[in-house]
This record gives sequence, C-alpha cells and structure tokens, in this order.
Amino acid sequence: MLKVPFYKMSGSGNDFIIIDNREGIYDEFKTPGFVAAVCRRSMSIGADGLIFIENSKKYDFIWRFYNSDGSSAEMCGNGARCAARFAFLNGIAGENMSFETVAGTITAQVKGSLVKIRLSQPGEIKKDVNLDLDGETLSLSFINTGVPHAIIPVDDIETVQIKELGSRIRFHEHFKPAGTNVNFISIDNDNVVNIRTYERGVENETFACGTGAVAAALVAVTMGRVSSPVKIKTRSNEILTVYVKENLPPFKEVYLEGDAWVVYEGVIWEEAYRS
Repeated sequence: MLKVPFYKMSGSGNDFIIIDNREGIYDEFKTPGFVAAVCRRSMSIGADGLIFIENSKKYDFIWRFYNSDGSSAEMCGNGARCAARFAFLNGIAGENMSFETVAGTITAQVKGSLVKIRLSQPGEIKKDVNLDLDGETLSLSFINTGVPHAIIPVDDIETVQIKELGSRIRFHEHFKPAGTNVNFISIDNDNVVNIRTYERGVENETFACGTGAVAAALVAVTMGRVSSPVKIKTRSNEILTVYVKENLPPFKEVYLEGDAWVVYEGVIWEEAYRS
C-alpha cells in the first residue's frame, strides 16, 4: 500500500490538499479519479482542490492544480498562496519566490502565515454583458484573472440563490465551452467589497476565491466605487486584500494578499482513494 504524504491548507476559507511530487513518485495519482476521491468531504480528506508541487528548471517550482471534481485549472489565487507557504516551510523556496502555472509565472512573498502574490496580467474587462436567463436579462461584467470570472453587483448579497443562479450562469451558452466562475458582490462605503462565489470545478459556493476576489476588486475599481488597496470580505469572513497600481485598465500589476494556514499534515491511505 502506497501512502501519500500531504499538507491540508486553507487560504481564507479555500482549502487544499498539497503533495510534494518533486521526485515524481506520485505521478500515477495525477488523475481525475484520485483527485475527486480524496477531495470528497466526509468520505476522505475533503478539499476545494489539490496541488502537486514539482521541479522546475527555471523557477523555484511548478504547480499542477486540480479542482475538486478532478478537472485541471489554469490558476487559483488562494491555492497559489498556500503553495507558496508550503514551498517556504519545506525548504523548496525562500521568502521571495516565483513558480510556474498554466496561467503564467507567479511571484510570491511569505511573511509568517501572510502571503502576497503577484498575478499574471489580467485580461480585458468586458462590461455590460447581457445574458438571457429564461426570458429575463441579466447584466454582468467579465474578466479573466488567470481563470474566467463573471461579476454581478447585487443589493442584498445574503438573499442571492448562489448555487441555482451561479450554476445557470456558469454553464450558460455565452461562456461555452470553458464555462466561468460566478461572483456576486456588494460594496460598502468603507472600501470593502463583499463577495460570494460559485466556483467552476467545485460546482458550488466556496468560502473564498482568490482570483474571484481580484476580479471583483478590478471591476469595482473600474466602476469608481473603490480604490487600491481593496478589502474583499469573503464568505468565511476572512479579508483578502487586492493591490493595483493603476486606477484604470489595463491593470499591469495586481497583487493578492491574505493568510495561508496549515491545518494539518498526514498521509493518505489507499482506502481513502480506492473505494
């Protein structure tokens, strides 16, 4: 029985399983079946995603990121912050590091449990995207911050039917074939953006989403409603901070900062992923 060492980490409410695969020992586990099995809550470890840390010839490391359903994803802001702290704690990188993702090179700075990353340059913000939802028109903004995000301002964020409405938007014809993450936001007077996110690949609301927080901040800045640094209040009540150097797009330098906690470390037994 091959037991797989891992860390369980949380980035402001997003939780991840992280596996050190620099020696290539766990290549056989980079499959949708394994990922989905160990990410099952109650039946296994449970997580929003799984990250493999691997060797890079150019940077401190490469990451391979998978959503909880086993699908791969280009980027995850909170996952990147957790991966950075994991790398620092395990001597893979120093306090300042850079690593490869499908979305581009990510730089990070680790200070205790606080991790700040610079994301690759976001795509263009598309405003006033109108979707037909069973005869009703919904207007939203759209931006790719490493992965695609739809942003919908609402008056009362507590009453939004996140799973039902988020799913309809995520799988809407307009966003095919890749689909989109869906974020509902409301803006307080004190430069705080409240956010709730339906995550593609998790197919449900998550307690936080780093790339969604960045997307929400950039849209809110463009609307003239907030200014950098922008505080993003997640569903876990944790605060993520987004820094931008420009007040208008294109946003060339974008940073995401927040806590990345180690929950525990252990080994995965075969019965946790074979059953």
